[in-house]
Amino acid sequence: MEPIQADIVVIGAGPGGYAAAFYAADLGRKVILVERDPRLGGVCMNRGCIPSKALLNAAHAIQVAKESERRGISFGAPNIQLDRLRTWKDGILERLGGGIASLAKMRGVTVMHGRGHFEDSQTLRVESEQGNQFLRFQKAIIAVGSRPALPRAFDLGNPRVMTSTEALEIPDIPESLLVIGGGYIGMELGTVYATLGSKVTVIEAMEGILAGADPDLVRPVALYAKKAFREVRLQARVSKISSAGKQIRVVSEHEGRTLEELYDRVLVSVGRVPNGQDLGLENTRVARDEKGFIQVDERMVTTDPNILAIGDIAGGIMLAHKAAKEARVAVENLAGEGTAVNRNYVVPAVVFTDPEVAWVGLTEQEARQKGIAVEVAKFPWGASGRALTYDRVDGLTKLLLEPETHRVLGVGIVGHGAGELIGEGAVAVEMGATAEDLAAIVHPHPTLSETLMESAEAFFGHATHVFAKKKPA
Repeated sequence: MEPIQADIVVIGAGPGGYAAAFYAADLGRKVILVERDPRLGGVCMNRGCIPSKALLNAAHAIQVAKESERRGISFGAPNIQLDRLRTWKDGILERLGGGIASLAKMRGVTVMHGRGHFEDSQTLRVESEQGNQFLRFQKAIIAVGSRPALPRAFDLGNPRVMTSTEALEIPDIPESLLVIGGGYIGMELGTVYATLGSKVTVIEAMEGILAGADPDLVRPVALYAKKAFREVRLQARVSKISSAGKQIRVVSEHEGRTLEELYDRVLVSVGRVPNGQDLGLENTRVARDEKGFIQVDERMVTTDPNILAIGDIAGGIMLAHKAAKEARVAVENLAGEGTAVNRNYVVPAVVFTDPEVAWVGLTEQEARQKGIAVEVAKFPWGASGRALTYDRVDGLTKLLLEPETHRVLGVGIVGHGAGELIGEGAVAVEMGATAEDLAAIVHPHPTLSETLMESAEAFFGHATHVFAKKKPA
């Protein structure tokens, strides 16, 4: 069988892969998109970002109903029907996956379902139930993403030991759940299960949860977890887990003690690893680092000039929107002048805990570590009328400013809807806005977006809703 010819082959149909395929098609290239899953969208849509946010929204509804009692509105105990919850969640994924498939068809992108394996630097074998098909391409973009890490010591082959993939299926609501790892995935899914009714314990090896986030922003999340979870155990380590009938026996070390406990389920949330195996990269000149990430240059080109890599597989921050941006850089270099570079783009991060945490640009910790002088302005949400109407005064908006120019170097927000607000912070950092700019922009009232304006005003000592000491001239 003669190979199918294509200008560009994209392996992986996640946020980076389908963005690359669609952009290349928009620029007139013949594109084939290869995806091993039956539904497009990749890990983010099928086993990550989207299903987790759907479940967090469902959990939030339970929490809002519970908190409404103090407003004079009472509801009965929630009746959780897991089958209907899963059907609703999966319906969202089907709708989004179908939308991506329709957009591919409209753009003339050929979609092939199967496992891609490089025969050489310009040939890809696609393995499917229907047999093997060979593709001959000019250039390829690898966008195969990552998967949850499952250390060998925790891999019992017992379905009661879950990664985020299994946890998102909500097989049941366990009476007791241990979450190993207090990063963003562990804290998000711990929030879901705790709200649904599980007694959740988090074991984290570091001194605090959400390592890498600004401590000012983490503090309200830690306070929430202290109330909502059975326990958050810091500077602790799980040394052994084993099956014990219908439970999991867990041995951990904490504060000089060895603890042996039983849990109905265990969620292992200790990071992610790249999906670089079984791609046939050994048949190309593509190089990987010691952790398995594909090495790329600033144009997303690997050590094989015919092959590019984007997203999680290329290392760096593992975020869907970062992958989508790298898709643009890669395609512009393939289809354009080849001058696009993956410079230090401003990439916002959001943790969808309760409350949400979001930041962009420089953090105070990074500034301290790098010896960068900054001035900090803060606005507490207890002074926000809109936050009060939400009954969510546990928020904070924080600006990091360059001392001489007042340029916005970083923005951090914790609070209800922080993920929706951080976009303005990203614009401010990317465009080089100053505190004067933020203070001068008229923001709608009453909204949470005003907290960015009032943070800037507080820096100058004239915020309307807080008394702030005037900045010296």
